[in-house]
Amino acid sequence: MTKAIKLLTALPPPQRGRLTALAREVRFPEDTRIFEAGGAADRFWVVRSGAVSLTQQVTSQQSVTVASLGAGDLLGWSWLFPPYRWDFGAEAFSAVRAYEFDAGEVLRLCEEDTELGVLLIRSVAEILAHRLESTRGKLLEQYSLHRGGPL
Repeated sequence: MTKAIKLLTALPPPQRGRLTALAREVRFPEDTRIFEAGGAADRFWVVRSGAVSLTQQVTSQQSVTVASLGAGDLLGWSWLFPPYRWDFGAEAFSAVRAYEFDAGEVLRLCEEDTELGVLLIRSVAEILAHRLESTRGKLLEQYSLHRGGPL
């Protein structure tokens, strides 16, 4: 499996500087719901410290953790794609410090600086591809365990 890409370190210093100029530092106490699936996706975060669980509701009473995020990880990508609604929920597994970005401001910056826009979209795409690969591996592992042996 390939190494996870970190959004801010994937950008060259000039573009990283322009993007981080829009950042606002935020904190989420442990067990705080950061967002819910279906809610308006109008921002995103880069985790500075702590751990975030991405969750998927499987029944009205039960959710499962589909990914765990830590320092340097991108939290939220649904702000890039219509209908701009969260696909998952997110919860602070521990106390979290993060950089928060307003999606509208970032999209305006990307229109002004098309090089930044292309680099940002490419980086987010690489992050999503890595997460998909990781999820695929976990699903195959679970399938193998429930079948009683390797595939």
